[in-house]
Amino acid sequence: MGKKHYEKSFKEKLVLMHLKDGRTINSLTKEYQLGQGSLNLWIKQYRKECENQPSSHDSNNSALFDELAALRKKTEELEKENRFLKKAAAFFAKETGN
Repeated sequence: MGKKHYEKSFKEKLVLMHLKDGRTINSLTKEYQLGQGSLNLWIKQYRKECENQPSSHDSNNSALFDELAALRKKTEELEKENRFLKKAAAFFAKETGN
């Protein structure tokens, strides 16, 4: 079983669907029948390429990556809050149940 070869434009399209449109890696790999490692590798390559040659891609890449980092940080904070609230709800449910 040989490796599949994908066109650069196809790879870039999927990477941008993930980075700009917010599509999950899982949804893209299922829809396009890819191995999850392939898309992860393409995303890493795209980021490296953008760092080395920012003019070859969208001029908003820096802002896009900054926004992505901020959104990931916010998601992490919200997940922590959610876990805390679930524990608090369980605690109070136990207290009122006695």
